[in-house]
Amino acid sequence: MQHPLAAAFEGYEPIEQPLADLRPSAVMLLLVGEVGREDVVFQVRTQTVRFHKGEISLPGGRKDDTDESYLHTALRETEEEVGVPREAVDVLGALDDVVTVGSRHLIRPYAGVLRTGVEPTITAAREVSELIHVPLAHLQDERSRVWKVVENNGSPQATPAFEYEGHVIWGATARIVGQFLALTSGVPGATP
Repeated sequence: MQHPLAAAFEGYEPIEQPLADLRPSAVMLLLVGEVGREDVVFQVRTQTVRFHKGEISLPGGRKDDTDESYLHTALRETEEEVGVPREAVDVLGALDDVVTVGSRHLIRPYAGVLRTGVEPTITAAREVSELIHVPLAHLQDERSRVWKVVENNGSPQATPAFEYEGHVIWGATARIVGQFLALTSGVPGATP
């Protein structure tokens, strides 16, 4: 059975950015749980990774030369980091490319639904310190949206973010989540 949110991706053409001097990478916005009560799986990055130490991200990472596509990268990294086999993810589709400000990554995001019977677990403890399951309904609630002030080239800058139980999801991850919410809003069967 196809997930109701798949309708939002039918005919959608994501905006792809030129790679230029950016680092190619891909992530998976992974939905888990029953239809209408899904959670989004986020991970807290360790303090030992090269980029984005301690930040909240989606499963994913840098595209390898052996990866056939960005989708392959997203599925491979999701399997490596949270133990979800590629064949257990029903891919809904791609979202618009996002470029990170500091680390200069070009991120190609995908959204997918985890089939029942599989539970994400940390399988890359060097990269991931914690998994956070945030209810999709919480992210859809305007009250979850906050502003985070970050320093950019020595100046404070406010950036949109999401807050959940003391965790702040911001930056490229928040932009990806925001686009997913905008694309899927109003889809029949989506959480109100």
